[in-house]
Amino acid sequence: MSERRTRRQAALEAAAKANEAPVTPSSKDVNTLTSNGDGNGQAVLSSDTQVDSGPKENIFLFWPNIIGYSRIVLAIASLYYMPLHPRTCSLLYSISCLLDALDGYAARYFQQSTKFGAVLDMVTDRCTTSCLLVFLSSAFPRWAIIFQGLISVDFASHYMHMYATLAMGGSETSHKNVDKSRSWLLNLYYTNKTVLFMCCALNELFFIALYLLSFSSPLLSPQLLKPLGETKAAAIQTGAQVNSSVLRQLFTNPYSAGALEMARANKMDSTWPWIIAGVSAPVMALKQFLNVLQLVKASRWLAEGDVKSRRAAGLPKKKAEKSA
Repeated sequence: MSERRTRRQAALEAAAKANEAPVTPSSKDVNTLTSNGDGNGQAVLSSDTQVDSGPKENIFLFWPNIIGYSRIVLAIASLYYMPLHPRTCSLLYSISCLLDALDGYAARYFQQSTKFGAVLDMVTDRCTTSCLLVFLSSAFPRWAIIFQGLISVDFASHYMHMYATLAMGGSETSHKNVDKSRSWLLNLYYTNKTVLFMCCALNELFFIALYLLSFSSPLLSPQLLKPLGETKAAAIQTGAQVNSSVLRQLFTNPYSAGALEMARANKMDSTWPWIIAGVSAPVMALKQFLNVLQLVKASRWLAEGDVKSRRAAGLPKKKAEKSA
């Protein structure tokens, strides 16, 4: 009897100890529940759990980036119409440029400012302007070197500025954060939205005006033409548009530079293009000056970083140290 009672008591005592023993959390629970650092033992979610529990976002489908894609589509469409349809091309190109201001507003409104969106915006600007300048080089071959220079300065200045910002300012620094001590003019250009919009808009407007002027010039290099008989020559009237069928008779290749130049001649009046070019020319000159200034400042910033790096590395080393 006493033996049974002893076994029963031992079993009850073992069960009581099992209930009082602390529960050891699993490794998954340890990763999920951690102390909040104040010593009060409150459970908080770890950083991994917080990331997983948040809403998954697709950066490529943010509204500002969608606007950026539409800009690219409009720019490509304008390039298609660029050789012979000035009005359609100018309309599509202008809308693409104006959307550049809308994507920035959308980024602030929807809180969707991203590094990808900033780079997409800059690359789109550079490519569209360069494509228009390439066309102007072919439309005004005598001034091609000027347009080639503008393309080179535009690409070089923005690349140097972006690289200097990343290398010297860090990956979290925006290329628009230009310190006043480096250049108050660049600081004003990048921080004042009105100044930035007017400079970019009037710069593009100047090149659009030049593009339209290429459709009002009747001048053509005579050496581009092949010899004509009197019958075919009589089909061309001074100051009139040339039918495409006539072009095939005049030129060995109807898509040659001479054929396209004649097709563009006298397609529109030059009054408004000249007015637009005259109004926007000073701002265009200012924009090119800012490009050169940006290139110089970025180069100096990178050079300053190189000097600091060489000093930190003890360069240049003395000849005795080299031989040792």
